[in-house]
Formats: sequence, C-alpha cells, structure tokens
Amino acid sequence: MGERPGRPPMRRALVVRGGWEGHVPVEATELFVPELAAAGFEVTVADDLEVYADGPLLAGTDLIVQCWTGGVLTPEQESGLVSAVRAGTGFAGWHGGLVATFDGSHDYLRMVGGLFLHHPEDFLTYDVVIDPAHADHPIVAGLDDFTVETEQYWMLTDAHNEVLATTRFVSPETPMPVVWTRRWGRGKVFFSAVGHRMEDLRHPTVYELTRRGLIWAGR
Repeated sequence: MGERPGRPPMRRALVVRGGWEGHVPVEATELFVPELAAAGFEVTVADDLEVYADGPLLAGTDLIVQCWTGGVLTPEQESGLVSAVRAGTGFAGWHGGLVATFDGSHDYLRMVGGLFLHHPEDFLTYDVVIDPAHADHPIVAGLDDFTVETEQYWMLTDAHNEVLATTRFVSPETPMPVVWTRRWGRGKVFFSAVGHRMEDLRHPTVYELTRRGLIWAGR
C-alpha cells in the first residue's frame, strides 16, 4: 500500500538489540519503540548483527537504535554500518549498548566517539549537569540538571563530540561526558551513558532526553 496523498512518507527505524543480557536489550528497546512509532517511524527489530551487512536495507533506514553489549562485528558488518551512517543514516543508543561493545572495531568506535573503560564496583549517586553552552539544544532544552543512582561510566572520548551533559568523578577528580552528539559524514550520532537498568531509563529526565536523542538522530 502506498503512502496516503498529502501525508509525508514514514521514516524507517531499525532497532538492533542483543549481546549481554544484563543490559536487558529487549526490555530497554521496547520502552522506546512506541515513541519512535509516535514520531513517524516504521520500526523494524533485528536480533542479529548480520543486518549490518545488508546494504540496501541500511540505505533505506533513517535511524538505527542499537542496544548490543559485547560481541564482535565482522569487517563486512562494520563497513556496512559505518558506511550507512556516513551516508546519512542516524545512529543512537545508550550506555554499554553503544560504547561497551565491538572494542576491536576501530572504525565503529571512531564513529561513536567513545569507549567504555571502567565504572566503580558499586552504584553511585551522582549529578548530571546540562552544559550551559548547549542548554538550547533540542535534546536537553528545558531540562534541569538531575541526579541518578547507577553505574558511573569512565570513558575515552574525542574532541569531535558535542557534549550536552557531564558528570564528575570524585576519585580522582575528573569531569566526564554523559550525553553527547556528533556528526559522522552526513549521519547524526546520539549517545547517553545512563541506562544500565530499566529503572535508570525510566527516570523522567533520562527517559525524556533519551527519547529526544533517538528522534533527533533520525535522518
């Protein structure tokens, strides 16, 4: 059935989920599938990384939401994903589903802009501060600083990121990005470090900025 006259064509979103079950990839992504549909995306779900080697599928995809911790990309899968984003497909996700995975895939990590290194053994209560320089960005506009009790991610990141929110490690005293966006070729990338548990993602501010971030990244 074709698109109804006068109505803009639906965008296509691909949700890729799997890997370590501790990050509840199915439950976590299902939390946002209705939001993607409400924003006008036709949503397809993949539970296999081989989808990244399907060039025609990715070329017709406007947004990839990934929640896949651990695992290995084949060279063909990595090339397919990175090439699609460079050509304009958006890429978005949270926590270990983006930065604690595919650590041998250097082109992938360059595209994402960060790599998880460490978190303290116990959950910590810490503040997340919206960067005043980016307070009008559509992902965080109107949102206040907030506090979470969860894993605090220590990451390697690069200067190409537009950091929208940060936290601060107490020991050693170190600022750390929490939310960032970046461009990779014609594609937009969104990442939030918060999202270890469903409870984290349901935090009202975390939920809202994640929802906005996913939609923002779409072509």
